[in-house]
Amino acid sequence: MFGIGFQELLVVFLIVLLVFGARRLPEIGRSLGKTLSEFRKGMKEAENEIKKDDESAAKKE
Repeated sequence: MFGIGFQELLVVFLIVLLVFGARRLPEIGRSLGKTLSEFRKGMKEAENEIKKDDESAAKKE
């Protein structure tokens, strides 16, 4: 996908572990998951609005 292998991910994880500590990692993971979920939800809503506007414009013509 991004050309990142297992070793690179391991290094990034270790750096994050050192910076934030083991106690904060689950909290950070939950907040990141919620953020991604809300972003996806917003994108779907925007897509639906665009489709809805396109359909209503097609009906008017």
